[in-house]
Amino acid sequence: MRTQPAKRGSARLATAGQGAMRAIVQDVYGSADRLRLAEIDKPVIAAGEVLVRVRAAGVDRGTCHLMRGEPYLMRILGFGFRGPKNRVPGLDVAGTVAAVGAGITRFQAGDEVFGISRGSFAEYAAAREDKLVRKPAGLSFEQAAVVAVSGLAALQGLHAGRIAAGQKVLIIGASGGVGTYAVQLAKAFGATVTGVASTAKAGLVRSIGADQVIDYTREDFADGHQHYDLILDIGGNSRLSRLRRALTRRGTLVIVGGEGARWTGVGRQLRALALSVLIRQRLTMFVSRHRQADLDTLRQLIETGKVTPVIGRTYPLAEAPQAIRELHAGHARGKIVITV
Repeated sequence: MRTQPAKRGSARLATAGQGAMRAIVQDVYGSADRLRLAEIDKPVIAAGEVLVRVRAAGVDRGTCHLMRGEPYLMRILGFGFRGPKNRVPGLDVAGTVAAVGAGITRFQAGDEVFGISRGSFAEYAAAREDKLVRKPAGLSFEQAAVVAVSGLAALQGLHAGRIAAGQKVLIIGASGGVGTYAVQLAKAFGATVTGVASTAKAGLVRSIGADQVIDYTREDFADGHQHYDLILDIGGNSRLSRLRRALTRRGTLVIVGGEGARWTGVGRQLRALALSVLIRQRLTMFVSRHRQADLDTLRQLIETGKVTPVIGRTYPLAEAPQAIRELHAGHARGKIVITV
């Protein structure tokens, strides 16, 4: 039987998954040593999904957590008990639409997109339509590939902190993936921003707009000289009492991420929420959501020049394990990119 050409938005489910591709795969939880380059089948897209020809993928701490299977609560929640349910790691993606599933109306083959996919460390990845947006023409695929995960965490973290123009904001971890977005976004919202970083990364934090930089190897942000309306603690491990000393009497602390906790990943956050009920200061957390409206906000801020993705190092697909090791070691400046 002869197949008719697919119209815009029509399904190509039978053919979208045919053929092989190169991908990074992982069969059991563990370190980056568990990752390997292999040839596997292309993903088969379902209704409401898009097949993306991957041009670049971002490396984020969420991918590292999924690789290790930590916190262990993730395994109970359905991500896979002994090994990851999705063998191909990677969330951040940028590339070209190769095929679309039934019901797709926003994209067609050839469109350049970025956002969140299922397994972006590969030549092809499947993504839900509502987790992708069009790539700005002036943005490279490498830049676009590092926007979604970290940009959404920064944007939603600042919103959780109820950021407002004129506030004094402290960003702990300002040189990392989320931090570089948080500094720029806080400035775009009219705040006065202080970033905390190491000596080697202080210049980077200044270059993206921070009004002041605290070198944590020489200074203490909680020495009592400065107090902040909002503190965004990104992947830090400071005691709550220390963080509170740097807040104003009615300031807000937002804890981003859950580094260092193997079981639940949110032990410090839960202690903060419990303490917040008893004091005037507001101590809170949030769960980052992959919302299309927020992706559109980031795209608009990038198009107007208010936010620019900061890329540290770039690795080819075959060297994805080394990219993961660099992030895990804390050496990254801005975002790490994998090119495909």
